[in-house]
Amino acid sequence: MGETRHADVLVVGGGIIGLAVAWRARRRGMSVTLLERGKTGQGTSRVAAGMLAPVAEVEFGESGRQVLELGLRSGALWPTFAAELQEASGIALALQQTGTLLLARDEDEARELERQLSFRSSLGLRVERLRPSQAREREPALAPTLRLALEAPDDHSIDPRPVLAALREACERAGVRVREQAAVSSVELDGGEKVRGVVLEDAERIAAEQVVLAAGPWSEMIAGLPPRARVPVRPVKGQILRLRDPAGAGLLRRTVRFEGGYLLPRGDGRYVLGASMEERGYELAPTAGAVHELLRDAHELVPGVRDLEIEELSVGLRPSTPDNTPAIGAAALEGLTWATGHHRNGILLAPLTAELVAGLFDPSVARPDAEELLAACAPERLAQVDAPAEAPPLAVAGRGS
Repeated sequence: MGETRHADVLVVGGGIIGLAVAWRARRRGMSVTLLERGKTGQGTSRVAAGMLAPVAEVEFGESGRQVLELGLRSGALWPTFAAELQEASGIALALQQTGTLLLARDEDEARELERQLSFRSSLGLRVERLRPSQAREREPALAPTLRLALEAPDDHSIDPRPVLAALREACERAGVRVREQAAVSSVELDGGEKVRGVVLEDAERIAAEQVVLAAGPWSEMIAGLPPRARVPVRPVKGQILRLRDPAGAGLLRRTVRFEGGYLLPRGDGRYVLGASMEERGYELAPTAGAVHELLRDAHELVPGVRDLEIEELSVGLRPSTPDNTPAIGAAALEGLTWATGHHRNGILLAPLTAELVAGLFDPSVARPDAEELLAACAPERLAQVDAPAEAPPLAVAGRGS
């Protein structure tokens, strides 16, 4: 097929990262085309719980600190980002600013929570140690067998599904050309040093000055790049339940996290229980074992879970790099930008990722801290690196979305 019309920016991937990047780039006056292999907002982002929880999610090690810094700065953007997006789309968005409780069921978990408290305190994060009675005063639905709790008041959440619908609407209103069922097979190079566009699976060619790869766990499937310009991204399977209380809201106000998962209230009688962390490749089949473990662990700490109705069981694939830090920024080839590998933090990091990428295209709107932040997640750190045979250690503070 012949080459289609030219775009200033071509975004590959219609999840929350791709949509946010496309919207921001279009607001900066660039012509933007977004390509999605299926339907926008129907993949990993739709499955995610939507925790905006950099404090609860922080991991030990240098990579953990880098992701924390990204998360804190992006979390600070969310109130304004949500307000702007609501105005641009006409779709209501409810940011839940209720905090998170990290819970321990036994002495071993209590000792680990004490270690987590010391770690977060050393980073200057706001976390409060709660006795079981104090935790139950805040959340009466917690089990009397609770041993210890930490409260992270600055962690919040948002339902990704209205956000995805709002981003799609905002993109269309702004003039982004959105194409669904448009799977990209390869990136097209001009002389081996510059990206000139992409080729779709049906052989259609689309030209662009800038190509942004935001295809999440499917980024590895896009051919045409030399090893020095590639980013290894592996899928990490997550199973997640959506529950409903027929009695309405009131079981929990705060998100509660525990060894093995979390229970997140939406504020309207609906809850999200998740999420497994499984190295299963691109497998999307739900399993009875994972569901059993989630329900069992949650029931030990919030017995009222047994009375909730199951509305949905979902499976998603988190896009993860070898160090579980996202790849955001310019690649080794002119005209190519990566925005992928966000692991459990795609919803949290969407506003910051969009700002950083837009700043690369238009330096006049670049953040003052852009150079520092882009250095922490530079794609070049992963060039010519193969995914490890064994996955790196996952979160020490529970499982995320």
